[in-house]
Amino acid sequence: MSHFKKPLYWLHPKQIWSHVTAIDEQAKLDRQGCDETTLKNRAWVVIAVACVCLLMLHYLKYSSNLSTAIPMLESWFSDGRGQWLNAYYSSHYRELIGYVWWGSWHLLAFILIPVFTIKVLLKQSLKEYGLQWGDVHKHWLGYVLLTTPIIGFAIMASFRSDFANHYPFYDLAHISWLDLILWECIYITQFIAVEFFFRGFLVNGLRTQLGSLSVAVMCLPYLMMHFPKLWLESTGAILFGFFLGVLALKSRSIWGGVAVHVAIALTMDFAAMIQTKGLPEQWLR
Repeated sequence: MSHFKKPLYWLHPKQIWSHVTAIDEQAKLDRQGCDETTLKNRAWVVIAVACVCLLMLHYLKYSSNLSTAIPMLESWFSDGRGQWLNAYYSSHYRELIGYVWWGSWHLLAFILIPVFTIKVLLKQSLKEYGLQWGDVHKHWLGYVLLTTPIIGFAIMASFRSDFANHYPFYDLAHISWLDLILWECIYITQFIAVEFFFRGFLVNGLRTQLGSLSVAVMCLPYLMMHFPKLWLESTGAILFGFFLGVLALKSRSIWGGVAVHVAIALTMDFAAMIQTKGLPEQWLR
């Protein structure tokens, strides 16, 4: 049977479960060449670091913390008294600066700290954690089948006022193309960070010890990350996280998941803008 001639075969439960079984079989083989204590310690490190990163991001990513950090930074690097904070509050780009702060914490908590953990504490290669192209091209149809219905749903949902008014997160993205491009760069960087943390660091850090259950473990915090969002998006995150986790392990790469996330996010943003404030009409403010 050709998977390309009958693409829906990729969605058959038996086909999906065969991938899960293959992940478990490979993990069993990998455990044979590893010390049990080393594997246990590695799992503890991955879970402990993941907890710290999730805690850090949840409480520090909000722009309200930036208002607290600015006076502290000014006291360290300048003799000014409140000038930096006044400049921040009076800036036309204050909201965008807040999202730079938001994106920077994603970068630190979901990429930089895990990379430090992998290289320094676990002494492993980043390629083992999905930072390579791997076999994404062999599983492209799986990614397309995962993306297409969600993009279709996003376009239909854009006609609903609750959806259209929710995206983009940056309220001034429609003001100029510069605002929109800068926002999307921050947004895309955040998706790279999310994919590396959940489908790279967590899944691969626990794969040898837990096999396919590493995907199940990853899905729990991934679902909770979506709780502030619309309930339909949070519900979809369960299956979305599962399929992306399986595909990441099969392809040995996070980049297919990044492409899926970016395609969906851009569709949601642009569809919502077209339905509400429209696309920018000028390059600069």
